[in-house]
Amino acid sequence: MADLNPIHAWKRLLALPNDSRAKTVAVAFLTAAVCAVFVSGATVILRPIQAANRAAEVQLRLESLLSAIPGMADLLAASDAASLSTLVIDLDRGQAAEAVTPESLETTLLDTSSWTPLSPEQDLAGIGSRPDFAQVYILREEDRVALMVLPIAGAGYNGPIEAMIALEGDMETIAGITITDQSETPGLGARITEPAWQADFAGTRYQDPSGEMRFAVARGPAGGPYEVDGITGATRTGNAMTRMIRFWLGPMGYGPLIDAVQRGEF
Repeated sequence: MADLNPIHAWKRLLALPNDSRAKTVAVAFLTAAVCAVFVSGATVILRPIQAANRAAEVQLRLESLLSAIPGMADLLAASDAASLSTLVIDLDRGQAAEAVTPESLETTLLDTSSWTPLSPEQDLAGIGSRPDFAQVYILREEDRVALMVLPIAGAGYNGPIEAMIALEGDMETIAGITITDQSETPGLGARITEPAWQADFAGTRYQDPSGEMRFAVARGPAGGPYEVDGITGATRTGNAMTRMIRFWLGPMGYGPLIDAVQRGEF
């Protein structure tokens, strides 16, 4: 009868010659198993820390964006802390989500049913599918919305671009933008992270009085109220920014929310 004692089996394995194929395979398997356990454990332990770091980074960039908007520092100083609120929006309805909170949003978006596939005609931003819920930031002055900060994302030249764009209370004028993540070419497309370029967004309008989307990153200097200066040698990145902003401020993005704010429902 075979000896099934694991200790004896281990001893027999160790007694095999080092060039034994069975011993080599067994040691490789055990090493891989141990490494997998350590990696899985580290992932579980580090996940809350990574999430906290991401949240802190977003908060830092949000504060930087707000402080860079003309006149916003005075407004923030005059407002109490409760004036800046965060809210999860149901993008289809343009209303506050009924069962999703900022705390549960990340878990909700792990479910593929919480995403809407986009057709090629709809997918200006190149994201493939759009989340059904998004967390936005609202700054109120007395009983009106003075500013709304919206997270946006799209496909850049070298990879995804993530940003936050701020709209003035009229919901027709861009107040500012900050790039939160990108992998564009250093010295070219990556210049979208430069404060001087981002500052050019303040006061830019994104649609004309008829409601037609007009925003664009120009190929050179901006030529009108709907354009911001282009970046020399980074036409593809500029085009990506144009498409991303047009998508998210349009009907498949925050359009329903923007309409609701303009109707006075927020």
